Amino acid sequence: MSVDVDALVDRRRLRRKVTFWRIATFVVIAAALIGGLIYVSGASELSKRTAHIARIPIEGVILESRKTLQMIEKIGKSDAVKGVVISINSPGGSTTGGEALYEALRKLSEKKPVVAEIRTIGTSAGYMIALASDHIVARYNSITGSIGVLFQFGNISKLMETVGVEMDAVKSAPLKAEPDFYSQTSPEARAMLQKLVDNSYDWFVSLVAERRSLDMPRAKELADGRILTGHDAQTEKLIDAIGGEDVAIDWLVSEKGVPKDLPVVTWSANENLEELPFSSRVSREFGKGIGSALLEPVSEAKGLIPRGLTLDGLVSVWQASDAADNNP
Repeated sequence: MSVDVDALVDRRRLRRKVTFWRIATFVVIAAALIGGLIYVSGASELSKRTAHIARIPIEGVILESRKTLQMIEKIGKSDAVKGVVISINSPGGSTTGGEALYEALRKLSEKKPVVAEIRTIGTSAGYMIALASDHIVARYNSITGSIGVLFQFGNISKLMETVGVEMDAVKSAPLKAEPDFYSQTSPEARAMLQKLVDNSYDWFVSLVAERRSLDMPRAKELADGRILTGHDAQTEKLIDAIGGEDVAIDWLVSEKGVPKDLPVVTWSANENLEELPFSSRVSREFGKGIGSALLEPVSEAKGLIPRGLTLDGLVSVWQASDAADNNP
């Protein structure tokens, strides 16, 4: 009987120890997660409140982003930002997206000294954004240029004829809903699209001429869609210097009087954690972990479709979009 009592007591002691360590492990993990979140969000917020150089990353296909435009406006109002580096790694994107960023960055340059750094690639609308700065730096072998505008569309009329399918439409006017996928483009529709492209192209070339101090004939000569290395772009006066972010920052220090050895802080339109209540930050990060696991297969499938095919309207983009997608 004594043996049974002793065994029962031992089991209860063991159960209490296991329960204690389970609770302790949970508390430690929870504290680590919460502490890490506080540190990351707090450090990010603190770094943006002290004097620094703001880095604005422009990466992947360029679209008009309200959050990015609001972030640029916020940088302009920040007394802690002493200079700005536009870090570009993009083949371009929608012409209106590039235009919106260009205008926002030109307004920013009225308040802060702004320099652009072209990393692996900065072409078309990516180069358009670089024009918003007062100094452009690129690596010797960076790819830039591709100045121009494109309106691209498909036509499946021959495929439909092969499979025996016909499409018909009643229009209010001949140019309504042109071009379409189901019939050959009429000369009138093609002329309309060409006028659209030419108008946007002339605007783009005028930016190049104005911002790079080139006469219009020379700017148009360079705006034939060609791509250039950073070295050739410097020779053609499309950029100012060869180098990376360190060279860009040296220019801010030497030419704009930005204090030396300031930290460089990345501002991202996707990083708004510090603006959320603490409980929301915890919930958001927890949900993000679960969501990424569930949506990863969908993202991989979506990646099979080139980004360029999902752009509507006029685009200013070099076709090798995968060269810059998701490169930090």
